[in-house]
Amino acid sequence: MGMTMTQKILAAHAGLPSVKAGDLIEAKLDLVLGNDVTAPVAIKELRKFKDNKVFDKDKIALVPDHFTPNKDIKSAENCKCMREYAIKNGITNYFEIGEMGIEHALLPEKGLVTAGDAVIGADSHTCTYGALGAFSTGVGSTDMAAGMVTGKAWFKVPSAIKFNLHGKLNKWVSGKDLILHIIGMIGVDGVLYKSMEFAGDGVADLSMDDRFTIANMAIEAGGKNGIFPVDEKTLDYIGAHSKKQYHIFEADIDAEYEKVIDIDLSQIKSTVAFPHLPENTRTIDECGEVKIDQVVIGSCTNGRIGDIREAAKVLKGRHVARGVRAIVIPATQEVYMTALKEGLITDFIEAGCIVSTPTCGPCLGGHMGVLASGERAVSTTNRNFVGRMGAVDSEVYLASPAVAAASAVTGKISGPCELGI
Repeated sequence: MGMTMTQKILAAHAGLPSVKAGDLIEAKLDLVLGNDVTAPVAIKELRKFKDNKVFDKDKIALVPDHFTPNKDIKSAENCKCMREYAIKNGITNYFEIGEMGIEHALLPEKGLVTAGDAVIGADSHTCTYGALGAFSTGVGSTDMAAGMVTGKAWFKVPSAIKFNLHGKLNKWVSGKDLILHIIGMIGVDGVLYKSMEFAGDGVADLSMDDRFTIANMAIEAGGKNGIFPVDEKTLDYIGAHSKKQYHIFEADIDAEYEKVIDIDLSQIKSTVAFPHLPENTRTIDECGEVKIDQVVIGSCTNGRIGDIREAAKVLKGRHVARGVRAIVIPATQEVYMTALKEGLITDFIEAGCIVSTPTCGPCLGGHMGVLASGERAVSTTNRNFVGRMGAVDSEVYLASPAVAAASAVTGKISGPCELGI
């Protein structure tokens, strides 16, 4: 029996001719990632190791992005811990304020991840890099610590579900709508510890930003990872961002999948996940009258330049509804700079938005947009659990940048079509 993309990457990194679902393997790692929440825990664990030198100073990435710029003393101490460790150990890929970004947008942009890599990160949305044809998955801080020292990690080889995409997305429908549609269809445990493998002619219609968004939210369906085939768009992206050697792995024709799901992209509508799970989805025409207090456009899911441009198209020449707070967060400094050069920052400010430095901020109820009791937010982030963005009785509605921007203008959950565009 043949292997899936994920299984081929894991076999190569384990030095094995083949693997199958359920096998326990030890694989070499191309990159180990931590942030200002998880890395300090790993660093404290490292002190327990007899030999705690990192396996390769060029293959560790430390990114302060969750509570930065520091919102309080505790977050400042966490960043200090990571900063001192990075300097002491000569970590090449440590990104300080001013050059950092939200980790899962920053690492591909910096060319640190490429096709065929095996990556772990002490953050659940590390699965984002599957957009580049890499195997990447989130781990705990102790596993991160072990990976930093040994350059290896243990895995149980996942089985896979194949998502065959066909056709093209309609105007104002994006990768965010597609992944919300899928999660609504299969549930938050629909691919529990499985690989979500995307294929079909419809992949070519998806931009790299779409693919990053979809792979990013594989974890919201319980997935071990999400992965896309490497095509011309992938190679163009890699060529523009990375000098690393890449390896293309393709699924075998006789690869074994637990299930194959066919999806017609032309049938996907703008989709919103209602509280308090990403699987609680409704199409935009099913949402009804839901008034909102806040809109957040950004995050590791939807803070890339394509997302920022989409939101700006909706907001340009319009104004945020009275009583609504609209927060735009470019995912990296490069995204911010591009948006600045293109006049998008001006468009946002003239529309009544505020624009933040790159940070995870409000996504996890950290800062830059925490919700008060009873408030509702439309957000382009990835989770809407109880209390995710603030008070336990607040509500988060997950949506695309286009829907979030339109909702900011109307003051209720709306699609761009309601604005006549």
